[in-house]
Amino acid sequence: MFRLRAICPFSWRVFHFRPFSCETLIRQMDKCTDEEQVFDLIEKNKAIFSEKQVGYAFNILWQFQKQKTSLFKSVECIRDHPQFLTLYNLTTNKMEFMNDDNLVNVLYITQHFAVEAHDPLVEALVTEAWRRLERFDINVLSKFSSCLADQHLNFSPLMGKIADIVNRKLETIQDLRSLSVLMVSISSLISQRFQDQLVNKTELLFDTIDSSQVNIARRIVQFLRNIKYSYYPLLERCNKVFLSHVNHLDLESISKILSLYHFLQFHSFEFVLMAKKRLTEMIPQFDHPASFVKLFVALGPMAGPEEKKQLESTILLMSEELTSQQALAVMGAMEEMESRNSRLIKKIASILHKHLDDYKPVELLKITKALIFLHFQSKELFVKLKELLHSYLKISVKPSEISSLVCAISMLPSPHLDEVGISRIEAVLPQCDLNDLNGFATSILRWIQYDCMHLDSTGKQLKLLQKLDHYGHQSLQKCNNLNLLWEELKSLKGDWFAQSLLEETIATLQRLVDEINYMNVAGIASFISRTNCLSTLLLDRIASVVLQQIEKIHPFSVLAIILPFSILNYDPPQRNEFFGTCIQHLNSYLTLLDPLMLVFLGFSLATLEYFPEDLLKTIFNIKFLDRLDSQLELLCSSLNRRVQFRLMELNRAVCLECPEYQIPWFHDRFCQQHYNKDIGSMNGAQQQISKMLAEILGGINCVKASVLTPYYHMIDFECILDKRKKPLPYGSHNITLGKLPEMHWESNTQIVGSRLPPGAERIALEFLDLRAFCTNIPHLKGKSAMKKRHLEILGYRVIQIPHFEWNSMALSTKDARMDYLRERIFGEGKS
Repeated sequence: MFRLRAICPFSWRVFHFRPFSCETLIRQMDKCTDEEQVFDLIEKNKAIFSEKQVGYAFNILWQFQKQKTSLFKSVECIRDHPQFLTLYNLTTNKMEFMNDDNLVNVLYITQHFAVEAHDPLVEALVTEAWRRLERFDINVLSKFSSCLADQHLNFSPLMGKIADIVNRKLETIQDLRSLSVLMVSISSLISQRFQDQLVNKTELLFDTIDSSQVNIARRIVQFLRNIKYSYYPLLERCNKVFLSHVNHLDLESISKILSLYHFLQFHSFEFVLMAKKRLTEMIPQFDHPASFVKLFVALGPMAGPEEKKQLESTILLMSEELTSQQALAVMGAMEEMESRNSRLIKKIASILHKHLDDYKPVELLKITKALIFLHFQSKELFVKLKELLHSYLKISVKPSEISSLVCAISMLPSPHLDEVGISRIEAVLPQCDLNDLNGFATSILRWIQYDCMHLDSTGKQLKLLQKLDHYGHQSLQKCNNLNLLWEELKSLKGDWFAQSLLEETIATLQRLVDEINYMNVAGIASFISRTNCLSTLLLDRIASVVLQQIEKIHPFSVLAIILPFSILNYDPPQRNEFFGTCIQHLNSYLTLLDPLMLVFLGFSLATLEYFPEDLLKTIFNIKFLDRLDSQLELLCSSLNRRVQFRLMELNRAVCLECPEYQIPWFHDRFCQQHYNKDIGSMNGAQQQISKMLAEILGGINCVKASVLTPYYHMIDFECILDKRKKPLPYGSHNITLGKLPEMHWESNTQIVGSRLPPGAERIALEFLDLRAFCTNIPHLKGKSAMKKRHLEILGYRVIQIPHFEWNSMALSTKDARMDYLRERIFGEGKS
């Protein structure tokens, strides 16, 4: 060889620099160690680059980029390189000859190199792919759909064509990875029937993937979020995948999963607990604002006091570097965290103020809500915010956007609804759904309240409320699809608008009662719980669906189904079979359900005098209570208190109604802390009753107000009659007031025991306001009925005084009310 080189030096040089002298171009690219070497090869060999080698060059460049930490800067550097233009031109010339996989892969990579969607090359690649669409295999089709989604073409005719292909080929698709990508991409365009088919297909294919396929599981959850379907069987299976690989999930994945779960209202205590541990470990790892903001948003709402302090102090140090969107995300997380860090609030508010012109209307609403919730005050910021909101309101045409703007304006200090605001609302009313109408009503009521305080005219606002009410009734009367109605109803709260439409809403649900099925039964039951309106027709239908189709209803839905029966104190036909079926369906899931869900379920059943032993033994167990304590640390303060109070009430109900279970009472300390606070004052009716009772019973010392019983039931009034029905004064030596053991505390509220003179009876008098009854009929609700049972077990004769009797025309005079009380206490009228 050396002899040959000596004889023909010129020929050797030519041979050395020919591209195929020792190895092919592809093998040479494989040996490159950085982008410059790849670009050098492109420059020297551009005349002979084949379509396959063009695609390979893109692949190699992209592999280098994925290894970089500062991805965006690297992408800019590559895209602006002179030889990238050479590769760009080669692609333009060769794309017609590329195979399908190569073509779509080049499109995918060019987009990741931040080449704009309107760039001629990208447009040409999309057009060529469209031409070949029908012949694409499932893998290529899925990647192409992902490219279109990245270009925000989710609603395009081309994406519609892809959805049609998936629909036609669904039975033959066996690759869940590719299918999951397609499902996310086409989710905005598919029918309810197609959604169900995709969910069923996913269930069939799920067992074909191994548990390491976290991305597939995440895309499945993303699909369910996109179609707004909390399908528990799939969510549960995906959750198992996440749990088995939680130690390998990065910040991006954990943040995304938590966000998806929150939207779908899917509660996984185990995942949240493990995610909190992983995220807490990550706190020292991130010193870049973009990453730390993501960590702050994901961890902040569930962090403990120490972690919150650490997060807040770190984000404060980074605050000068935050972008407008990062500051918005931080403010939203601080609202969820119920932050009281005034320095941080002030700092983030100043960043929001600086970027206020850049935010969209819906973002301005988020800013307004957060600032008001966090008690931030700044006249300058609020004036600027109001100006922006009004300027957007003048040009906006979308009902949802106008609703957001009007809502934000109404929350600001010194709100006022001017002519422009009224005209914008009136213009879009015919296009509004119930959510938009409800939003307008809430805002207008705030304006009316403000104007009344400042003696301004409210005539126009009242007329506008009448129009809202009219359109709401009209919408309900026209509705003929229960699922569409449910989508609008589920976010309505119990304010004026919802109450105004309540009768019409129930009538509409009753008209569509036959459409209640296993898929929507939990949602409809949930809505009925919020209305406090008793409809035996609807509840009987719910019970019937459950009995007939329980195997199709996920155990996670059982609490929502039982709740309206508990709240409204209603026993359906076949009561025991109905509750028994629900509990039997739930038994195998007792260790999987969130602790707080089990507590709420146990309490709901207790109000109905239903005490399943397996459920109660699961709840009143040391391991379970430890899990519950761990979960309470993750909850906001208001929900934390609510769960603890429900556990106390369940503990009390079991001790009083099921002593045979031998479950101990362990809430003394909790109750002492709760009831040692201000117990409030009596309302007008209670004050009237108190004075009259003193007259009837022979003196103020014969009646006690605001009495705590054993097990800490609070009763309005208590009196004691001896065996001759004569009132006994509380100073009498014949009365022994007992206290429960371990009650070493002082309070103005007296706790009474059960020891009485022979033949005497203790009487509890309760004034029941409208909250104790169903909205539509005078039917006693579950908690009030349970309290009556408990007081009777404790030895009381219970006299309940309903508000509608006390305030009736029949009792419009003092004498009539005195006779009423005598009759209820002594069983006799005025002599």
